[in-house]
Amino acid sequence: MFHFIDTHAHIDGEEFATDRDDMINRAKAAGASQILVPAVDLKSVDSVLQIARRYAGYALPMIGLHPEEVGTDWENTLQIMRDILDNNLNCAETYERFIAIGEVGLDYYWSREFETEQLKAFERQIEWSVATRLPLMIHCRKAQNEMVRLMRHYQSDLAGGVFHCFTGNIHEAEELLQFDGFALGIGGVVTFKKSNLPEVVAQIPLDRIVVETDAPYMAPVPHRGKRNESAFVVNIIEKIAECKCTTTDDIALVTTQNAKRIFRLTDNRPKT
Repeated sequence: MFHFIDTHAHIDGEEFATDRDDMINRAKAAGASQILVPAVDLKSVDSVLQIARRYAGYALPMIGLHPEEVGTDWENTLQIMRDILDNNLNCAETYERFIAIGEVGLDYYWSREFETEQLKAFERQIEWSVATRLPLMIHCRKAQNEMVRLMRHYQSDLAGGVFHCFTGNIHEAEELLQFDGFALGIGGVVTFKKSNLPEVVAQIPLDRIVVETDAPYMAPVPHRGKRNESAFVVNIIEKIAECKCTTTDDIALVTTQNAKRIFRLTDNRPKT
């Protein structure tokens, strides 16, 4: 059985409240060696840290303000988050330390009401990444031009990261991969029947890909329409292997190496 890292799963959410332990056991049985858990707002910073303590060294926490959560009080929210981050950097328990700044970015899909605020909040969190050398977990929807323009101001100083839930074309992929140390997060969309993503994945260098679920959202075929969970990464790996004309073992091995490199992961589980 191959092993993999789910680089993006919201397993702290209420969607898993009744069977979280069972879901974790299914993930482990499927081959998930670790699950990386992003925060999206202040409330989820607490829940993500609770998950990191409950599944010590297995579920690894991030801290960030999701663009859809950016409103008029974004500066106050980020100040509180920054204080939490500063205290966390020296946490005695290594498995409780944040491994990335995320989930952050830009999202103009539904509205541009807080366009300026989103840009400022994203830039502030890029600066956190530069200062702390923690990689970025970036969410971008209908805003790649604005995102790239902003990131280029920091290009030589960036600490790497992942462009989460990538579903774009090959030209968009090539533009994002101009940022050294970054990979594209490939999830369930690659398995969708009408998706053009398989053709794009075939052209992306394997050493610039990581796998993810975005659980509980975007479940891959044959689970589409159901609650997503980390065990379903297997279906994503199988599809990428098909795109790349290689084995699932190869895809799992290289994407795991990529995740470990980007997030500087080690086996940080507490001694028992």
